[in-house]
Amino acid sequence: MKEQLIQKYNVQGPRYTSYPTVPFWDNINIPESVWQESVLQAYQESNAKEGISIYIHLPFCEQLCTFCACHKRITKQHSNEKPYIDTLLKEWGLYLKLFQKTNIKPRLKELHLGGGTPTFFSVEHLKYLLEQIFASVSIDAQAEFSFEGHPNNTQLEHLQMLYNLGFRRVSFGVQDYDETVQKAIHRIQPYAHVARVTQWARDIGYKSISHDLIYGLPFQTWDKMEATIQKTIQLKPDRIAFYSYAHVPWIKGVGQRGFSEADLPMGAEKRMLYELGKKLFHQAGYDEIGMDHFSLQSDDLYKSQKQGTLHRNFMGYTSGKTQLMIGLGMSAISDSWYAFAQNEKNLEAYQERVAEGVLPIVKGHLLNSEDLFIRKQILQLMCQLESHWEAHEFPELILDVKKRLQELADDGLVEIQENGLKIPESAKAFVRNIAMAFDQRLYKNAPDTPIFSSTI
Repeated sequence: MKEQLIQKYNVQGPRYTSYPTVPFWDNINIPESVWQESVLQAYQESNAKEGISIYIHLPFCEQLCTFCACHKRITKQHSNEKPYIDTLLKEWGLYLKLFQKTNIKPRLKELHLGGGTPTFFSVEHLKYLLEQIFASVSIDAQAEFSFEGHPNNTQLEHLQMLYNLGFRRVSFGVQDYDETVQKAIHRIQPYAHVARVTQWARDIGYKSISHDLIYGLPFQTWDKMEATIQKTIQLKPDRIAFYSYAHVPWIKGVGQRGFSEADLPMGAEKRMLYELGKKLFHQAGYDEIGMDHFSLQSDDLYKSQKQGTLHRNFMGYTSGKTQLMIGLGMSAISDSWYAFAQNEKNLEAYQERVAEGVLPIVKGHLLNSEDLFIRKQILQLMCQLESHWEAHEFPELILDVKKRLQELADDGLVEIQENGLKIPESAKAFVRNIAMAFDQRLYKNAPDTPIFSSTI
């Protein structure tokens, strides 16, 4: 990849796990009644056709990792587990009460436990939470349940219990194996721990094991990155997420100020880590999926891309899709396709709202017809590297998009067609830049201060 193109297009931009992106949501205080109406519409459309998804945010971590941009609560007090789970179940009960208006029992298609550190919670508490939720739904025959496991505290009992409840996919956060890098990001994690939990999961029968790596971390060099990748390949996970480190200390504050910007690989140096890493993954039999994922051809992520069913949402890339995704827990985001809603980010405020018997929504957005059109185009680009529209759809908007993309097209990074776009395989790195051409809210409300990470 030409260095001048990286320098030219390495600007700040969204990762497009949604459109509109959270900073440009209109309805800062979306009324609960409006959100409920949107959920009911999506529930009636989605539940019978494809089921619903649930995301559960489990925010507790015993220590702060300085690379992390997630909403979490740092604590070693495990007495926090049960009160939080009780609040989650009360929040889910509020949605169940809403669903009862349709006289249709929820059909659960996907469930994901994220964090924070889900395996901070004891086996007993996780089992109680899940059994209570499962007792209130019918489980789809093709249901997909997954969770994020910390290699340092995931126990064999965690893996076995979750497998017994139907979980078949687990992702382990590795980030980097180099000791200098681990010390800088405050994530001391021996290779032996990752190897142990990976083997446990494989022996139990998990069909998809994923390892998350990050490039662009402080003090990373190619030699260090290569050593991490070679160790990862030795363990042969089914999927590998190879994320670009998002350095956004202006948002996340002290956690990402634990090292200097001078310690970070930047620009072409950073992109080299990805390109050389991608080469090693390809040599080991992994195919590039979407923007920052790789998988073996036996994995559902690869199959869904080939079948054109790859989806992207707030949890990243997924092999399945449901129109309605309910987010439970502090900071969790729900998606009805027609609207978004985010829960209170503060733990105490979240728990207080639920205790009052109201959905703990702090902000949201109702999508208009233009939003829905743009969302569809960006989703196609992020998942299939191409997009299509009808000639009569938003002609003035499309004209603006084509003008914004002309320079990228001149540089060979996108093919502009009469009623669509196509991104060459060689230009995957620029997919965020291309998607930004559709982002009317970004262009109309360009921020004066940085709010996004770099695109490349």
